[in-house]
Amino acid sequence: MITGTSFARQYEAAGTDDLRILVVGAGIAGVTLAQLLRRQGKHPVLIERSRDAETMADDEHAGYMLALMPMVDPVLDGLEVREDYRDRSVAIDRYTFHAHTGKTIRQDRLGGLLAQYGDYRGIARGELITVLAGTSCPVSFDSSLDAIADGEPASDTVPARVQVATGVHGDAPEMHEAEFDLVVIADGLNSHTRALVPGGESEGSVDTAWGGWVAWAPADDDTDQVDELWGEGFFLGAYPVKDGIGVFLGGPDSREPLGARRFAAEVRSKLTTLTPRIDTALTAVAEADDPYFWALRDFRSSQWTTANTVLLGDAAAGFLPTAGIGAGMSMESARMLAASLETTSSAQLPDALSRFEAVQRPRVEQAQTNSRQLAGLMFYLPRALAGLRGMLFRLVSLRTALGPIIDLLKHPAGPDEVRIPEA
Repeated sequence: MITGTSFARQYEAAGTDDLRILVVGAGIAGVTLAQLLRRQGKHPVLIERSRDAETMADDEHAGYMLALMPMVDPVLDGLEVREDYRDRSVAIDRYTFHAHTGKTIRQDRLGGLLAQYGDYRGIARGELITVLAGTSCPVSFDSSLDAIADGEPASDTVPARVQVATGVHGDAPEMHEAEFDLVVIADGLNSHTRALVPGGESEGSVDTAWGGWVAWAPADDDTDQVDELWGEGFFLGAYPVKDGIGVFLGGPDSREPLGARRFAAEVRSKLTTLTPRIDTALTAVAEADDPYFWALRDFRSSQWTTANTVLLGDAAAGFLPTAGIGAGMSMESARMLAASLETTSSAQLPDALSRFEAVQRPRVEQAQTNSRQLAGLMFYLPRALAGLRGMLFRLVSLRTALGPIIDLLKHPAGPDEVRIPEA
């Protein structure tokens, strides 16, 4: 349960820890990390710019649906929330690919493909945050990190002096001076604080020049089936979650001024085959009240860590949604970072962070590259080749398309790789 609490109260509790940790951003990565650290007996300070828990996890205007791959299972087990996760999500088995006309090209047993590695399930972002929060997850809302600077070395520690603003949505925010041994930047793809740390600049990020609207449709009988329609100048995806279907309708940025209703009608006019689910999905977008528009951009930072800062989740490497792997990698990265900090002293922190980046960054970038490759088929293919794309997908197996991600599942992240050896 997300519980609002003051920055001062959290900071006071953190003062009892050998390693004082500030986590900026209470999204999937930030909540996962904070809760794992709390299970270690630590008191990380978790701050969030959103006004309150409701706006933070609002799936109508700030969220989306997720299909989580098995790399999240160790996180759920570590937090002892696997049962709640299963209750709030649905098992996904079938992946159905539709040609640009709407015709079904093929159906694969994606759940069966991943079953040997663990669960593959659909869940709304807000529901996932609720799961990760467990019975208690203190967050200081309406707060942001405004400044950070390295402190002067004192014996074997180099604390970071920070300025945290609270009441940021009001007329007179209050400024707090504080010191932390570690500052974790986890406030998402459009991070407000990434620029405050070395390495926060972009390294080869991708702008697809596409975006799309997120809407929600009623659940149907095919709760285990994902549908994707890769069209001529549009993309439509329908993803089951508990008691509903998350819908994404995308197209080039130049089509955004049309608005969701007119673009949905334009897409509908291009289809010669209209399944009941596709019909329902287009109707949901057309009838949505102010649907959330998701700009399809990714981000790859040039550096994750310094001696006392670390970028985490989308702040380090924000994903395109094309492989459905970004949230899972954020949770895996949070688990690996928590493991690296479990027995680390402030003197060992630079080494621990360096180990974490060396081990986890190649895994994340491998998955991110796979997402970019799939984006090349989805967004950049010339319109005249849309039919050839359908023929290609008749021949290429899902296992081949997701090969780099399957490889990550075959060789799971090992927390022992990032732990500092005992003296």
